[in-house]
Amino acid sequence: MLQVNLEEAKGRLPELVNAVLKGETVLIVKDLQAIVQLVPVISSMRRQFGSAKGLIVMADNFDAPLPDFNPYMP
Repeated sequence: MLQVNLEEAKGRLPELVNAVLKGETVLIVKDLQAIVQLVPVISSMRRQFGSAKGLIVMADNFDAPLPDFNPYMP
């Protein structure tokens, strides 16, 4: 874990961002107290189409009219 004081972080921001993107944890401290932790926004998980295949089941009568609506049907 890399700890940097706030004043130092101002001048080293590009370097700190690169460290975070490489997996390093960066803590920014002020008056010996941690105030900010830099974390990447980019998710390591990529979406894969079809990954939920077989997990969702649609009932055969999914689009059949509901009995409660029979009075409203022509």
